[in-house]
Amino acid sequence: MALSKGDEFPIHQTAEPVAYAGTDRNFYDRYFFNGYAPDGSGFFALAFGVYPHLDVADAHFSFIRGDTQYCLHASAEMGMERMSMRVGPISIEVIEPLHALKVTIDETDGIAGEFTFTGRAFPIEEPRFTHRIGPRAFMDYTRMTQNGHYEGWISLDGERHEMAEGTAGTRDRSWGVRPVGARDTQPMPGAPLPSFFWQWTPISFPKGSLFFHVNNDTQGEAWNTRAAWAPDGADARDIAEGHGSMRTRLQADTRWPSGGTLSLAVMGAPEQVTFEPLGRFQMRGLGYTHPEWSHGLHHGRLEVQREDIALETLDPLAPENLHVQTLVRVSGNDGSGGIGVFEQLIIGPFAPLGLTGMVDGAS
Repeated sequence: MALSKGDEFPIHQTAEPVAYAGTDRNFYDRYFFNGYAPDGSGFFALAFGVYPHLDVADAHFSFIRGDTQYCLHASAEMGMERMSMRVGPISIEVIEPLHALKVTIDETDGIAGEFTFTGRAFPIEEPRFTHRIGPRAFMDYTRMTQNGHYEGWISLDGERHEMAEGTAGTRDRSWGVRPVGARDTQPMPGAPLPSFFWQWTPISFPKGSLFFHVNNDTQGEAWNTRAAWAPDGADARDIAEGHGSMRTRLQADTRWPSGGTLSLAVMGAPEQVTFEPLGRFQMRGLGYTHPEWSHGLHHGRLEVQREDIALETLDPLAPENLHVQTLVRVSGNDGSGGIGVFEQLIIGPFAPLGLTGMVDGAS
């Protein structure tokens, strides 16, 4: 039987029950959150994904204390029920659509937490991400992104920390097609050396939010990019969209950013902002490129596991460690200041930064 709770709501996109998401095996539906205190401490993040045609859902919660990143991974069989917003100990509640959500992490292996996110303005809709490798759709998805404020707490091994006043961050929702689950072993005839370049910089300023992202090809030409400025309290009509261009620095012998300068042509935003790193978060803590907990993998009816990552001892060029979110302090040329995230993933050659192999580091 394919009927589920979602069929009671007017949200159908095809002539089939909600349990079916078109025909693509790699369809996914995901929530993402990150947050940090005003001084850059207390970074945390969460990802929650649903994979209807794999009949799997997974969730990951991860945060930094000291030099260690603590992670809780969970995976469950869906039973074709897309409206169940829980995977093991991790659950999401939509309090007010497009504005407020609540996340709960029940105590498991010494990790627990509860927090609410409240948006500062209406979410921005990023341009549709469509990318093919030969005839095969590698990506085809839509994403909305929103900055906001957090209230709540996180507990580690019985030590509970309340989130600092002014804790801020970003949440997004994306849905469509990405590589998920077990990899396709069928080779693509004539396919070039795999490559991927991604940067994303959601920034919190005192009176508004700045967003920039770019996907580049190996020569540095953008195939998807957008910059946007959302003043506090803005609705969809008040969000200004434009363009940006990033000049990036890499840490020596890594593919991690050590800062950068973003030039902008967006009404309301500074014309130029600089990024200075405050700390590093490994995206594998949320399942991204994780060798065991990658998104959509089947782990059985329910599997939950804690993982502790020693940040100072990682191999920066191991494939699972390339994808990072760097917490950054931001300075605008108009005297404004902010804080946010510089996310980056570079796989394969990228000529503008002198990268020629799959995982060689910057000189």
